[in-house]
Amino acid sequence: MVRWGRKFLWAAVLIVVMTALAACGTDSSTTKDNVAKTENAGESTSAINNKPTEGSGNASASEEGATRTITGEFGDVEIPVKPKRVAGIYVEDYLKALGVTPVVQWYHPSWGKQDYLNLDVPEFDITGSMEVLLEKDPDLIIADGGADAARYEQYSKIAPTYRIPEAALQDSRQVLTAIADALGIPEKAEAVLAEYDQKVADGKAKLQQALGQEKVAVIRLNVADKTFALFGVKNRFTGVIYSQFGLTPVPMAAEMTEYQSIISEELIPQLQADHIIVFPDNGGWDTEGNQEAIQILDGPLWKSLPAVKKGNIYRMERSHWQTGAITANSMKLDDLLKAMVK
Repeated sequence: MVRWGRKFLWAAVLIVVMTALAACGTDSSTTKDNVAKTENAGESTSAINNKPTEGSGNASASEEGATRTITGEFGDVEIPVKPKRVAGIYVEDYLKALGVTPVVQWYHPSWGKQDYLNLDVPEFDITGSMEVLLEKDPDLIIADGGADAARYEQYSKIAPTYRIPEAALQDSRQVLTAIADALGIPEKAEAVLAEYDQKVADGKAKLQQALGQEKVAVIRLNVADKTFALFGVKNRFTGVIYSQFGLTPVPMAAEMTEYQSIISEELIPQLQADHIIVFPDNGGWDTEGNQEAIQILDGPLWKSLPAVKKGNIYRMERSHWQTGAITANSMKLDDLLKAMVK
């Protein structure tokens, strides 16, 4: 009886020990599983936190193909968020100011191109086929008022096309801002305009000190028919010298509601100009085709003008004087300071 009781006691002890060991094994396994799950969860959280975000500089594949919608002159257009290959028809000046090199530069057989930009890119003849533009495969085309609805449709078949709203085209500042917004770099436009405004403020003060209220005329020599175009204060190309640079227009230019007025040589003395800015309608002053027309400026009528007698006639280069873009306007100011401020 005693022997049986001892056996029972040892059996009970053995069961308790085995149960405890089993429990320890279960706890150990559970702990390892929990640690593994926690580590895995940490890795997942880390992966999420380190995922490239828009604008972080580590563009994901989805960001590269992202688009957005903006409104142009002919309605809404879906464009790339970050365009890489931009064609700017008539607006290469603004692209260069923003630090963007266009894939082509517009060219017209009769007008030439904007030589002052010194762009080393293929020329796109805007009167010809779209072949060059197609070959350069732009992902965004930006055009100004030179693109009508029909031309806009042609461009749109090649790439998303943003035609700048007509209401913005009279102001180079608005054009620059619109283009920068389309490119996704509005802050760059702000920096360019801040620098430009400071330059204009300094230049305006110097010009006003040098000229006071002396009257200035801007004239284009139309070589083919030997006529002249007087540019008014509202002219998109040269009106800036009055509205921003503070120069005083001759009475006829001040009263003009149109951009320009064709006048004869005999009318030049009636302008009462103290200073005359003149440039040819095409080519440079040394272009062979311009030589005969330029002889007019050496004729007796011109030599009799008070402005000419005082040495206040300034022969400017056509390329940047026949555009109202931001870089060209800055160059006009440089020309005037060099010519008029002694």
